[in-house]
Amino acid sequence: MLGRAAPEGADAALTAGLRSTVMTTAAAPTPIRSLTVLPAHREEVELHTADGLTLVGELALPVDPDGTPRTPAATLVTLHPLPTHGGYMDSHVLRKAAWRLPALADVAVLRFNTRGTSSPRGTSEGAFDGGVGEKFDVHAAIELAEFRDLPHPWLVGWSFGTELALMHGLDPAVEGAVLLSPPLHRATDADLDAWDADGKPLVVLVPEHDDYLRPAEARQRFGRVRQAEVVAVDGAKHLWVGEPYVRRVLDEIVARVRPDLPLPLPTTWDGPSEQAESPAVPQSPDGEAFAGSDQEDA
Repeated sequence: MLGRAAPEGADAALTAGLRSTVMTTAAAPTPIRSLTVLPAHREEVELHTADGLTLVGELALPVDPDGTPRTPAATLVTLHPLPTHGGYMDSHVLRKAAWRLPALADVAVLRFNTRGTSSPRGTSEGAFDGGVGEKFDVHAAIELAEFRDLPHPWLVGWSFGTELALMHGLDPAVEGAVLLSPPLHRATDADLDAWDADGKPLVVLVPEHDDYLRPAEARQRFGRVRQAEVVAVDGAKHLWVGEPYVRRVLDEIVARVRPDLPLPLPTTWDGPSEQAESPAVPQSPDGEAFAGSDQEDA
């Protein structure tokens, strides 16, 4: 079973907000591919914002061999791409982090839909507010991590999610942030200066062929944050499509939140696993597909 067994069958597990799935065990190590789901305790959660909204999400925790959830070594609070352009809690890099990192790195992963955003998990209350009202969403996610006593929380933002991290994520409980494809459309120099003054680690992964901010300009813009580490990723694009780029992102994240862990992360798995169904791919008017594509294993 994936996660903790339901006391009265599958219906009880779903009622309790747990997602239990039968896993298979391979006779030999099998490749970890784009739809591979490794063992974790996956719990549907609700986040409650200071302005009265309920947001939907999922918390994935590492498990012991018997399926009992255990305290993670570190925690990722993820912030998804722009919902008006197809971003949501299941955007493929964040989904794969939740599917892999509890098992491979002993890391908890919290994903959620910001206000007005929908996914198969459900729809969060409220309406998209361009990054303004979303400050309450970020704070609610950090508070959930605190309430659950999840250790060493780091923010992981992607695209629009990087704006939310920079503008609203500088919280005493947060240890640092990893930014994927930051466009710097909404975050200002004042936001960057606040991170510089605070001194928290800021890791910036910039695709060579990004649509909005490429490595040279990123180094210039983030130069005002003295502790910022700008990492250029050769060949990558804004959407990080392709398994080599996903693995690079996950390795870079784990290198910061679990510096004691050998890298690169394994690319095969010899324990129980599941193959998920291909998710629906929400498309933006510009054709962006943050959910991924059928080329993810390329």
